[in-house]
Amino acid sequence: MELDLRGGVRAAPVAGDTPGERQALRFAPDPPERDADPAYVARSARENEEDGLDSALVVQSSSWPDPWLVGAWALAATSRLRIAVAHRTGVTAPTAAARSLATLDRLSGGRASAHVIVGSSDTDVARDGDLLPKADRYRRAGEYLELFRRGLTERQGFDHRGEFYQVRDARTGVWPRPRGELISFGGSSPEGVRLAARYAEVYAVAPGPLPTTRRRIAEARAAAAEHGRTLRIWRHVTLVLARTDDAAADRARLIGRDAVRLSTAPGAARRADAVQLDRDRERGLTGAEPDHERITAAVRRSLAGAFVGSPETVAERIGRLRTAGVDIVQLDVAVETDEDRELRRALVARLRSGFVPSPARGSSHPRRGW
Repeated sequence: MELDLRGGVRAAPVAGDTPGERQALRFAPDPPERDADPAYVARSARENEEDGLDSALVVQSSSWPDPWLVGAWALAATSRLRIAVAHRTGVTAPTAAARSLATLDRLSGGRASAHVIVGSSDTDVARDGDLLPKADRYRRAGEYLELFRRGLTERQGFDHRGEFYQVRDARTGVWPRPRGELISFGGSSPEGVRLAARYAEVYAVAPGPLPTTRRRIAEARAAAAEHGRTLRIWRHVTLVLARTDDAAADRARLIGRDAVRLSTAPGAARRADAVQLDRDRERGLTGAEPDHERITAAVRRSLAGAFVGSPETVAERIGRLRTAGVDIVQLDVAVETDEDRELRRALVARLRSGFVPSPARGSSHPRRGW
């Protein structure tokens, strides 16, 4: 099967007065505020489609625009692009969410899916009234996914009495178009793997070194096999592209410096409330450091995992992911100029050409020193 290429659709442009500033700030923690810009959503969705991408993700956070509505706007502006809507358990009833997905899928001609998440930050989910600790959110997610999937598939009313949800004669009159993939799920914890294996068609493997990626893919597929199921694998890849590898490395260094400068400048204090920083603190990656130090560390981590190079070099690295078992690659790249689009198109064309990655070529990483 051909590699599935995924992009992304945001509700509004990244903050910044110039293309260079917006490119840099994609690597900085996101502020809690995000506008809903209908023209931008439609244009970026069409560009994803025109540049040869198969699908796009609409992300979610407690203070950002509703991802179902953003996804619907993107689908209405396109004819082929599939949209995966990030959907967090615990915010709405699973039967209601199933009707939302089924409706969106029908209205779009079978182009909608849900990327189900439990929420990576306790602070962020609490803003929507979800006060369960993460271990309990995972336990609830199992019950949620059972009801969510039943709401998408069952034609007769059903009852359920569980720890977190109770329904009586739950039924729907609208179902998604029959096809292979409606639900994706991520999470590198054993609980996340088990839930994906039982309920999802797609498992989002966390970024990491290639040997780790191979091991996690093997674990997820083995877990799915225990249920007589198969999983497709999705991997997110952040990119910094340029015409040559040296130019890309220079660009990554400049992006890093600008991202730190812009996100720690006077007036940028709202970035200290970013969900990424809450998550870093909760995971013990940061402590009581000043805001500018926490933001700088977040920018460095964001760039450290990026694939940096020419379209040819980056395609080689993505080809190794494909060889490791990845079926869907999300190309997370700043597209602010015509040249950015040309680089993305060149990468897509290279990935579509059916090339075989060469094991002799090394990885490209951003130069240190920014």
